[in-house]
Amino acid sequence: MKDQPTQSPIFAKTSDFILWLLHHTDKFPKSERFRLAKRMEDSAFNFYEALIRAVKSSNKRSVLMEADLELDKLRLYVRLAHARQLTSREQYGYAANVLTEIGKLLGGWIKVLTD
Repeated sequence: MKDQPTQSPIFAKTSDFILWLLHHTDKFPKSERFRLAKRMEDSAFNFYEALIRAVKSSNKRSVLMEADLELDKLRLYVRLAHARQLTSREQYGYAANVLTEIGKLLGGWIKVLTD
């Protein structure tokens, strides 16, 4: 598919992270799949959807600030999953690094709009 937004690194990294996250949360115990895993997945999808809205919006900065909020929520949920021993140190490290990269890309996009 040659959809323009998916060519941007933030879209590619986010899509790859969502695929990793879905695979990972499938392995959570049943009680956590309907609690923490759902929140993690919803925040990841909401973040990606906000990126799509930003591309099509006339008020990109406002939509990107919504995306930033979802990214913060996702970071919290990843930390909680690790604290509850639902992720290994390696899995947590991978997720934290990817979310940091995505955050830098998002910050760069927001900065371009404010300069």
